[in-house]
Amino acid sequence: MQQFFEKQNFVFPFMVNEGGRISATGGDDSIRGKIIQILFTSRGERVAQPEFGCGLFDLVFDMSDPILASSVEFSIGQSLTRWMSNEIVIEGVNAVAQDENIIVEIAYIKRSDMATQAVSITFS
Repeated sequence: MQQFFEKQNFVFPFMVNEGGRISATGGDDSIRGKIIQILFTSRGERVAQPEFGCGLFDLVFDMSDPILASSVEFSIGQSLTRWMSNEIVIEGVNAVAQDENIIVEIAYIKRSDMATQAVSITFS
C-alpha cells in the first residue's frame, strides 16, 4: 500500500505547538504564509538572500495616494512572480489608497491544482 503525504512547511510566523513540536502547514495556508513573508520582508534583511522580499516597508512614510498604490502593485507583482513562480501564477494585484490605508488584494492561481485564490491585506 502506497501512501502519499502532502508537502508540509513551517508555519509563518514560526511557532511551536502544544506538544513542543515545530508547527507545520500545507496547502493554502502555506502559500498564504509565504506571500505574507515576502510582503513583510525588506530587501537586504536576509543575509544569504539580499534580494528577497518586497520592500513595502520602504514606502511606509509615503503619502497614501494613487501613485503609491501603483508602486505597491508593481512591487508586489514583481516580488511574488520572482519568488513564488514555481507555486503560483499571479493573476492580478490591486492596491487602493483609502485615507491613510492601502488595501491590497492579490489574486493568484495555484499551480498544483489550478485553483484560483485571493489574499487581502490592509496596510495602515
